[in-house]
Amino acid sequence: QVQLVESGGGLVQAGGSLMLSCAASVRTFSVYAMGWFRQAPGNDRDFVATISWRGDTTYFPDSVKGRFTISRDNNKNTVYLQMNSLKPEDTAVYYCAASADPQLRIGSRIHEYDYWGQGTQVTVSS
Repeated sequence: QVQLVESGGGLVQAGGSLMLSCAASVRTFSVYAMGWFRQAPGNDRDFVATISWRGDTTYFPDSVKGRFTISRDNNKNTVYLQMNSLKPEDTAVYYCAASADPQLRIGSRIHEYDYWGQGTQVTVSS
């Protein structure tokens, strides 16, 4: 069983930055593709970023491309989401996700992930 714990959310003004962290309680962290998703009230859970187990492949949707970066430190069992130039429409609960499939390089779809964190709130004021 993998437990994921997000941290780093909060309130920030538009144009500001936040870095989210996701700590995984698993020894074989390095074999999992990781992802970040977000969900605003009344909306579906949307893909935000993904990173391969080696950290050499990342992928972002157009909505955050160029503003968000994802990275991981397998020695610390942690994945990070650096969010810059934040906009009010980035306001959501952000969820970290891990895949149990070592064959999955990166993933942008909810069903590709097996483990989820509890979420951390990000609020961007205008």
